[in-house]
Amino acid sequence: MSDLKRLGLHDLHVELGGKMVPFAGYEMPVQYPAGVMKEHLHTRAAAGLFDVSHMGQVILRPKKGMEALCLGFEALMPVDVAGLAQGRQRYGLFTDETGGILDDLMFANRGDHLFVVVNAACKEADVAHMRAHLGDVAEVEFLSDRALIALQGPGAEEALASLVPQVAAMRFMDVAICAWQGAELWVSRSGYTGEDGYEVSVPDAAAEAFVRALLACDGVMPIGLGARDSLRLEAGLCLYGHDIDTTTSPVEAGLTWAIQKARRAGGAREGGFPGAARILRELAEGPERCRVGLRPEGRAPMREGVELFATDGTSLGRVTSGGFGPSVEAPVAMGYVPAAFAKSGQAVEGEVRGKRLPVTLVDMPFNPTTYKR
Repeated sequence: MSDLKRLGLHDLHVELGGKMVPFAGYEMPVQYPAGVMKEHLHTRAAAGLFDVSHMGQVILRPKKGMEALCLGFEALMPVDVAGLAQGRQRYGLFTDETGGILDDLMFANRGDHLFVVVNAACKEADVAHMRAHLGDVAEVEFLSDRALIALQGPGAEEALASLVPQVAAMRFMDVAICAWQGAELWVSRSGYTGEDGYEVSVPDAAAEAFVRALLACDGVMPIGLGARDSLRLEAGLCLYGHDIDTTTSPVEAGLTWAIQKARRAGGAREGGFPGAARILRELAEGPERCRVGLRPEGRAPMREGVELFATDGTSLGRVTSGGFGPSVEAPVAMGYVPAAFAKSGQAVEGEVRGKRLPVTLVDMPFNPTTYKR
């Protein structure tokens, strides 16, 4: 693993018994001694702490005012940036000229700048993309001196508020800047598990003390990548490079909730983003295929790459993410099928080791979300 980057908290993960594996160019803890199943269920019942410092943290500072910055950023995605209030965060998608997805991301309006968090595997490309297209309106500042910690689950508020009381008043997708022992924490009430929780950007110098303080709180346990994946899968959330990529449009992926009215046909700032012709057409007419939830029968999971067939043998598509859902106590998966088949209750088949096994299409999320709105 010598060519892999190490997280700033690498030694702490090893001390905690983390099993380190390669992920997105980093050595990352896939699990701790409790194991994936216990870590998953603990996050749903109490609070799980995730080190997601491999993600890219970027500040966009305006050169010609916030309005020009927001409109410039908006030109890269089918999302309403100009309408995002100060102190709020929104989900975004960089699209390409064909309407495919270059990456998904979070961005926050912090008054005099935007704070953006992008996926680890795409961060260099995303920063280059922003520098190429926003050079006139923004300084694109890639941050390499801050960790990113997620605290997720019903116990997250009590634990974080014991260190930083003001976070208790935040609602889902609020952002705030908080002080803790002299360090500036950038907090959002959001996450990737379907649970209530927070993501906290913390200066590297304070990260270990902050994480140890959280782990000392009642009910907080370190959680690895394995449970992070099963938690987001149960929540029906996409993983870039698997469920979404340049071959999938936001409409096919079922992410139309992320395309606000202002950017749609008839909206105040209709279109004007890469791939607009296709994306607006699919919004009006429907896509040719759709991302769907899948419930395989029995206990055996159907993993990424499993081919899906109609009961008459017609090839439909394939599974893009799949595994066992500890909270629903059953295998869960998602994948793409033709729009005509994309209805809840539809029976299809998945081919596992040469055998075609029954699968039912279901609505997502598989496990109800508990965001504090």
